[in-house]
Amino acid sequence: METLLSPSTLLTPLRGSKKTPSVAVSLRSVVSCALRKQQQPPQQPIAAWSGDGGRGVGSWASFLKHGLAAAALSLAISLAPAPAPAVASEFDVLNGGPPEDSYVVDDAGVLSRVTKSDVKRLVRDLEARKNVRINFITVRKLTSKADAFEYADQVLEKWYPTVEEGNNKGIVVLVTSQKEGAITGGPAFVKAVGDEILDSTVSENLPVLATDEKYNEAIYTTAKRLAAAIDGLPDPGGPSFKENKRESNFKTKEETEGKRGQFTLVVGGLLVIAFVVPMAQYYAYISKK
Repeated sequence: METLLSPSTLLTPLRGSKKTPSVAVSLRSVVSCALRKQQQPPQQPIAAWSGDGGRGVGSWASFLKHGLAAAALSLAISLAPAPAPAVASEFDVLNGGPPEDSYVVDDAGVLSRVTKSDVKRLVRDLEARKNVRINFITVRKLTSKADAFEYADQVLEKWYPTVEEGNNKGIVVLVTSQKEGAITGGPAFVKAVGDEILDSTVSENLPVLATDEKYNEAIYTTAKRLAAAIDGLPDPGGPSFKENKRESNFKTKEETEGKRGQFTLVVGGLLVIAFVVPMAQYYAYISKK
């Protein structure tokens, strides 16, 4: 039989036994050790790695989150489009003053590098020989002035405020959106070029070639005509005109009558076929019966 012993029974000396003290001490130590093992709290698992004060996995998640955010920000900055360069306006041309060495202010951005170089070489040589300076300006549109002539006068007065400064200066303006141009200058410039060449250049070279969007040719041929006039050379002339006769989409009376006769013949033939063929088929069907 199994005997159940309570803790009090184990700790209490047996009656009539003289060796109970040693037995009781050993049993008490066993029970106390067992109780101590049961009362110890379970140990926490040791973190695999804690680089920020023992926070473990949470630190890894925080580190990864911040890293991804920084990477996304740098990627967005690198992929963002670069800011568009500022485009000058007619007011910037006025406030910018005359070009020191280029002789050309291409605000409209329609002139090639070759044209700028050719114009620069031509008018720089002219200035060195005749002491007459010509500046060329292209703009897309005008908002402050009604036409190119008013704007050209405004540029001349702004860049060369006194008569002495603007006496031998010339200004050529080409407005690309309005397909028009203007030439103005001081008294010495106008006298050196002559009214006839000025009027011919403004009415032929600039507007005609600008209408065909030949802006490079418009500026360069204008520079050549002005330089030739100042040098006293024969006028190279303006652009050659090509008369393009527009063909009319309307038919002549003879063509209309001919087409009408053909149409009547075709319609009449179709009507005859539509009437005769069914009658012939019906006649053949009746004859067989």
